[in-house]
Amino acid sequence: MNWFHLLRMARWARNPPSAGKVKLVLAIIAVCLGLYAVERWVGWPEALSVEGTRAPMRVSP
Repeated sequence: MNWFHLLRMARWARNPPSAGKVKLVLAIIAVCLGLYAVERWVGWPEALSVEGTRAPMRVSP
């Protein structure tokens, strides 16, 4: 941990974030955990995946 992190923690201790900002961050974390749970237990639909099935790459001599 360097001095920059210590100064940032001191600033946050003196001026804590608002309740709305804390709720926003917690909501974003909850959405991310929900998406992870859906992907892990149910599986991700093929239609929503970024990479489809591609042909193998050919290397020319």
